[in-house]
Amino acid sequence: MAKNKEMKEKSKLKTFITILVIICIGTSFLAMYEIFRLETIENLIRYIVIGTLGVIDLIILFKRLVLNKKKKKKNIGFITFMIFYTIICGLITFAIYYLLGKLDNMNKNYVTYSSSLVIMNSNQATKIDDIKNFKLAILNDEKSPDGYIIPQEIIKDNKLVDDNEIVSYEDYSSMLTDLYIGEITGMFVPTDYPSMFSSISGYENISSDTRIIITKEKKMKKSETSQVETASSGKLITEPFTMLLMGIDSTDEVLYKNAVANGDTLILLTFNPKTLNATMLSIPRDSYVPIACWSSKAENKITHAAGYGNDCMMNTIQQYFGINIDYYAKINFKGLVKLVDSVGGVEVNVAQKLCTDDSSRYGQICISPGYQTLNGEQALVYARNRKALVNGDFGRNQHQQEIVMALANKVKTITDVSTFMNILNTISNSLDTNLTTKQMLSFYSVGKDIIKKSLSSEQADLINIQQLYLAGNSQMIYDERMRMVLYNYIPNNNSKKDIVQAMKENLGLVQITPIKYFSFSINSPFEKEIIGKGPYRSASLYTLLPDFTGDTEEAARAAAARLGITVTFVGNSGTVVSQSYPASKRVDLITSPLVLTLSGATEKDDKDKEKENNKDKDEDEENQEDNQENNEGNNNNNDNENSNESDQNTPNPEDPIIDNEE
Repeated sequence: MAKNKEMKEKSKLKTFITILVIICIGTSFLAMYEIFRLETIENLIRYIVIGTLGVIDLIILFKRLVLNKKKKKKNIGFITFMIFYTIICGLITFAIYYLLGKLDNMNKNYVTYSSSLVIMNSNQATKIDDIKNFKLAILNDEKSPDGYIIPQEIIKDNKLVDDNEIVSYEDYSSMLTDLYIGEITGMFVPTDYPSMFSSISGYENISSDTRIIITKEKKMKKSETSQVETASSGKLITEPFTMLLMGIDSTDEVLYKNAVANGDTLILLTFNPKTLNATMLSIPRDSYVPIACWSSKAENKITHAAGYGNDCMMNTIQQYFGINIDYYAKINFKGLVKLVDSVGGVEVNVAQKLCTDDSSRYGQICISPGYQTLNGEQALVYARNRKALVNGDFGRNQHQQEIVMALANKVKTITDVSTFMNILNTISNSLDTNLTTKQMLSFYSVGKDIIKKSLSSEQADLINIQQLYLAGNSQMIYDERMRMVLYNYIPNNNSKKDIVQAMKENLGLVQITPIKYFSFSINSPFEKEIIGKGPYRSASLYTLLPDFTGDTEEAARAAAARLGITVTFVGNSGTVVSQSYPASKRVDLITSPLVLTLSGATEKDDKDKEKENNKDKDEDEENQEDNQENNEGNNNNNDNENSNESDQNTPNPEDPIIDNEE
């Protein structure tokens, strides 16, 4: 009886140990698999660890096979070892799985896009069934999720094509202008359209001026709607790269929905992992550049490219500067606040008192002058404020760069696991990028080099960041799409040239020109050079059409001759009362004679000239279409011309400088 009991106990022990062995080896295999997934990180060490775990597994299996020859007491140590080994392997598995999961979540493969049908608030329609005999505008870009794909689904689902006219537009700006003047009755736009237009003069109250009739969301794979998602998928961070940082005007906690990068924060970075040198350029939101996703590539504020997606913004910057952008990263308001808080704040020298609303757009937060540690909400105030600054948008750009550099300096001091986990959680939720997990892991090599350098150097800033500055001048130009005169910032061609040279040198694309002479005065404090700031002798401004109203025929004819414009007059006496082209229109875009109407013109003169005008305009449109087709053919035949297309309409530096203020 006692013997049978002892045999049963041994059988139970064998079963328990067998189950424990299976669990132990299974956990070990999971740990080996997760370690294997850590690509680009210390391959030799990874293989040694995987091999060690494999040897331990073989020893455990061998111990299990000879278990029947051992006594019960001698198995306690074996069981204890397996439990301890299982816990260790489990922790390794969980830690790597958690890390890779967070990294993978930063590249949001799926994004929820949202599109809305918008009408003027004065319209009597309140629901989709009221949309009858309307003229509805839709974007003509068939790849645009919120401008074309979702609107087409709304049109089909609600059979809007049966009772309404659907018209196509190249851009949202023309749509909005026509909506306000009554040319169209409704338009399909991204749901967060107020952030795209509320900063434009005349549209500050767009949220209350308009009303949403219907909204539809659609979850889509980014790679199906964007080419930049896979453009640099094979490149590792061990080579020099370029990244575009974009600020998102979104108060959501998690960045899963598509949010318009409103162009207020555009920072172009180049980084060379071999030298640990970086360049940083803040691009002014009002920079007047060719918009890549518009068929004519017409010049406009760079902030307007943001509403058309990542591809449009990145291609616009790439083509203007002639620099390939490998990666992008977008972060929202909440993300910046949490990121700063997770590192324990950032040290900044605040020059003056600044106040803005908080990250939720509710209460006001103020920061006082002085060197201090800013928490997340305070750092957002410092990075967003521009109205209180003397140099406006440029001051804000400088503040944003200071926050980025302060964060970089703070992150390199992180040593505890909990802080690292908080940072990982924050950027996983509030950041979106096209970096793959493998590419993010390759930052390990950069971090290792920084640590090595820190151990052998007393330098405070281990990464040398060269600040760049895009110099330029203000100019009020008639916007062909918004049909009003708007403020623009015209970048200086020489400044742009110096900036591009500095970026290419850091990327190793051109040979670095060594500095042979350097002078300084002991009486003057040393200031680090900011490339691109100048001063430059000439400005790259456009020649604009003046306002001829009130001029005599003789004065108007002389002014037109100086500008090289062909002019015709309606009437034989008096002063100019109207002109066929608006004032402040770019002279280089005028392709038909300018018609000036004199105060002494008769009604018959007006009608005759109107017929002639219409004929000229028709011919002008045909010529523009032919020119556009020729340009597109030339672009297809020459990739180099594409990369430098921004210079096609750049005025001669010898053109007269026009001093217009914002």
